[in-house]
Amino acid sequence: MIHIKEVAKQTKITVRTLRYYDQIGLLTPTSKTEGGHRLYSDEDMKKLQQVQFLKGMGYRLQDIKEMLSDAKWNWSISLKNQLVYIMEEQERLKSIESSLNELINSITVEGGDDHLAVQKLIQLSNQNKKRLRTFRENMFNDKELELWKRVPKMRGEDPDSMEWIALLGQIKRHMKDDPASLRVQNIIRRMLEKQMDEFKGEDEFIDKLWDLRKSPTQSEKLGLYPIEKEVLDFMERAYEIYISSVHNSSTRQGGVS
Repeated sequence: MIHIKEVAKQTKITVRTLRYYDQIGLLTPTSKTEGGHRLYSDEDMKKLQQVQFLKGMGYRLQDIKEMLSDAKWNWSISLKNQLVYIMEEQERLKSIESSLNELINSITVEGGDDHLAVQKLIQLSNQNKKRLRTFRENMFNDKELELWKRVPKMRGEDPDSMEWIALLGQIKRHMKDDPASLRVQNIIRRMLEKQMDEFKGEDEFIDKLWDLRKSPTQSEKLGLYPIEKEVLDFMERAYEIYISSVHNSSTRQGGVS
């Protein structure tokens, strides 16, 4: 016989938990000491292993109690049902994970303004997903729909999406700067580099997407993260300055040649 404290030591299960298992009739020890301390047999220990194994697969304690006490329990059906439950739970947790990533990324974009980030995400969550999908399918052709999949998402965890989010956050933090300032121009340069990496030769799609993004109504129908008009206008001015600068530089270089 093994004393309850030794069982707790061997299995890393607390004495309090072992007592609770006894109270609910899940695992009743074979014997007790004269002082009332629980003593566990080898069979009790095997059953405890079974309990922990099934618990690790996500079964509730009441379910485990029924499984181990019913000799006619249909293990095949039970395990299949549990697998379905676990898969559904994974989807639920994945959805929660995506929502948390989206909120973290939104707060980054909003420069730490968590209240504004939450309000914008509530606005997005209230949109009809079927209606969003229908609008995109009507707005884009098949090729453009494939390109749409590459557009950075607020829920994205990939390095590209994370960098886009960080760059947008930097733009918002420097809204009071001159759009021609070196700091802002460096941000625009990096944005254009990333755009070229992902959408090289797709200028028509990029122009179309930008026009949609600048329209609050169209942007909302696409399900894009809300960005204030003044931010978009600032980005456009900075972009025009950058393109003009690159063009003038190329012209000067051509003249030297």
